[in-house]
Amino acid sequence: MGRDDSNSKGTNKQSLPQTPDNQKIAPNKMREEIASELDELHQLVQKAKRNSKGQ
Repeated sequence: MGRDDSNSKGTNKQSLPQTPDNQKIAPNKMREEIASELDELHQLVQKAKRNSKGQ
C-alpha cells in the first residue's frame, strides 16, 4: 500500500521504474557484478586492516 492507501494495482509490474535504464544489470551478468562487489569489499577490508596495524 502506498502513502495514499490506494488499493489499485500498478501498471508496470514487470519493470522497476525507480531504477534508471543505464543502471540496470542483465540477469546473465549478475554473478560477474556480485564477484566484482565482493572483490571491492575485500580490498577495502584489507586496506582497513593495514591502516589499523600501523597505528
